[in-house]
Amino acid sequence: MPPTVVAKNQNQDHDASAHRPRSVRSTQIIPIDVSKAGRVHFSSPNMSYLEPWTFELSSAGPDAARLYEAASQLRQGNRPVAFPTETVYGLGADATRSSAVLSIYAAKQRPSDNPLIVHVSSLAQLRRLLSSSCQDLEADDRSPDPIPPIYHPLISRFWPGPLTILLPLPRPSPLAPQVTASLPTFAVRMPSSLLALILIHLADVPLAAPSANASTKPSPTTANHVLNDLSGRIDLILDGGPCEVGVESTVVDGLSNPPVILRPGGVSINMLRQCPGWEKVMIGYKDGAENGIPRAPGMKYKHYSPKAKVILVQGDLDTGIMNSYCPGGSIGVLATKTWQAAGLEKTSSSRGDASQVTIEHSSYPSNGMTPNRPKTGKETNAANISLFTAEIAPVPTVKLLQVPSQGSSPDALMHVWMVELGKDTGAVARGLFFALRELDQKNVDAIFVESIDDGEGDAAAAVMNRLRKAAELRIET
Repeated sequence: MPPTVVAKNQNQDHDASAHRPRSVRSTQIIPIDVSKAGRVHFSSPNMSYLEPWTFELSSAGPDAARLYEAASQLRQGNRPVAFPTETVYGLGADATRSSAVLSIYAAKQRPSDNPLIVHVSSLAQLRRLLSSSCQDLEADDRSPDPIPPIYHPLISRFWPGPLTILLPLPRPSPLAPQVTASLPTFAVRMPSSLLALILIHLADVPLAAPSANASTKPSPTTANHVLNDLSGRIDLILDGGPCEVGVESTVVDGLSNPPVILRPGGVSINMLRQCPGWEKVMIGYKDGAENGIPRAPGMKYKHYSPKAKVILVQGDLDTGIMNSYCPGGSIGVLATKTWQAAGLEKTSSSRGDASQVTIEHSSYPSNGMTPNRPKTGKETNAANISLFTAEIAPVPTVKLLQVPSQGSSPDALMHVWMVELGKDTGAVARGLFFALRELDQKNVDAIFVESIDDGEGDAAAAVMNRLRKAAELRIET
């Protein structure tokens, strides 16, 4: 087991915010292997997390104790805890207590009118939020379900998973008012990360949990991403390895007619349209920042932006374009479907010298574990812990290209840091935020990003939505 990482924030004063933390804290990264923390027990032979389940903590090893301690801090304390989900790392706090929720806004320096997503570990927990007669609901199947019927097909197909639904806020509301930003609705989802599910289950409170990054920055997909942004602002980061999806959840509003997608994510519009009642679901978001009160997280403000200027390119890229838009600067290139290092090498051949390429092998700075999420069906039984180790794409690598510059000297070379995410849309989504952060750490002045077709694959719309929000400039070649 790797040692605990402790860091203090040294760059806190450069961000001005009304939600500034009162003091600099030590931040710990705590590795947790959820497979060693205990055992899941299901109440039915279906072995579904949508039905009642319990978790038996192990009496041996440090993982169970660490997980229980984190859950206790969430249940009793006012300081948020960062933890992995299948989408990105979240920053969680008890959604029912204002003092706890305010600590999220303080750590992220997040605008107070940007609502938060509530995370639950079971349908029973969600029904407790929606109805004061929860015990009756669990004991009597004849009681009306407080979850609107329009969402039942989505829950059956996509939960646990990267889908967030919008629900009417009950009156009186058990949620802290800061969660909803004064809206009459609240957003909720059930994550498929087993570590997240068990953490919420042990805490026995719903968690408000936005992405665990500094506001406006790229979302974190590893524990070290969280540490880079929030060191000194929070106490605890649970490290469960890199995230599997890599972009945030899809947010939908089934209370409107027709239903609308408020934020694209891990569940595509075509997948939604296969569900009864959702055949005519519409797009209800814009790719830029929106005015007015946001109906869901991620709609109003600029998001996902590294320090470097992001230039979104539709078409080919060559050294002439890079020199035109970033003359004399250090450049990052994020390739998706077609751009390759060889393409830049070809542009340099006319100058007589081949580009020199150095490959830096990036690695997920985590505890070495791949993501864990629930199993279903015949893959497990109630006597054993229900999880599997997900297979994810190889970690993106960063290449340093030395290509000819169009300066006065014919021998002048331009340093270009390049990440190739590959042709698979899922791999692009998984590696997007990781790549933006990697290139930012190279202190580049601009990042040229190859756009993809919004219709290419289930995650394409989510990828392009994040890139358009991050981009300061869009060009066609």
